[in-house]
Amino acid sequence: MFDFQGQTAIVTGGTRSIGRAVSEALLAAGAKVIATYVGNDQAATAFKDEIGSENLFIEKFDVSDYSAVEKFFSTFAEKYGNLEILVNNSGIRKDSVLAMMSFEDWQKVIDINLTGVFNMCRFGVREMMTNRYGRIINMTSPSGKFGFEGQANYASSKAGMVALSRSLSKEVAKRKITVNCVSPGFIDTDLIADLPEDLVKQYKSEVPVKRFGKPEEVAHAVLFLASKESAYITGSTLEVTGGL
Repeated sequence: MFDFQGQTAIVTGGTRSIGRAVSEALLAAGAKVIATYVGNDQAATAFKDEIGSENLFIEKFDVSDYSAVEKFFSTFAEKYGNLEILVNNSGIRKDSVLAMMSFEDWQKVIDINLTGVFNMCRFGVREMMTNRYGRIINMTSPSGKFGFEGQANYASSKAGMVALSRSLSKEVAKRKITVNCVSPGFIDTDLIADLPEDLVKQYKSEVPVKRFGKPEEVAHAVLFLASKESAYITGSTLEVTGGL
C-alpha cells in the first residue's frame, strides 16, 4: 500500500473509465485529487456524489485549450496548494483508414491526446519545480508502438506522447521530478465499447492472458509510478497489456 497523505494529484479525464479508477485509487491512498473532465456533466456529478470524499474536487475544462489550462493553473496554488502528481489520462479515438480520415478527426485526436499533454505538463511542471518534487504519468497506448490499422491519428498522438515524456524527463530530473508513461492494452472501458464483436474476439485471442484488462489494474501501475518509491524510474513506459 502506498501512502499519499498530504499530496495533491491532478487526473485529467478523471471522472470516467481508467481515469476514474486512478482517481479512486489515489483517494483511497490518502491523496487530494482534482479530477478534470470536459463534456459529461452528469457523469462527473454522479462520480462526485458516489465518492462523497472531501478530498475529491471536480474541474471542467478542455486540456487541448491552452488558455483554459493556463486559467486553471493560474489559481491552482491558491485553491489547492502544492502539486505533487499529474496524471494525463484524457484521450479520444476517431478511427478511420488514413485515406478516408478527415482532417478534423486527425486534428481533434492530436489536439486532445498530444497537445493536451503538452499544455498540462507545461504548467504542471512549473508548479512542481518550485518544490523540487513531482511525478508525471502520461497515459499512452500500444497503438503508438504497433500502429493498429485505422488509428494513424491515435497511434501518432500516443507515440508522440512517449517522445515528449522522454524529453521532459531529462529536462526536470535534477528537480526530483520523474516523467513516465503507462501503456494500457485492451481495457474494458467506454473507449473500446464500440469495437465490433469479431474484433473483440480477435483482440482477445491476441492477448496472451486471453482477456481484456480492468481499469483498476491500470490504476495500480499508475500508483506505483506516482509514489516516492519509484524515484529512480523516469523516461520509461510501463506496459499493462496482458502480454500483448
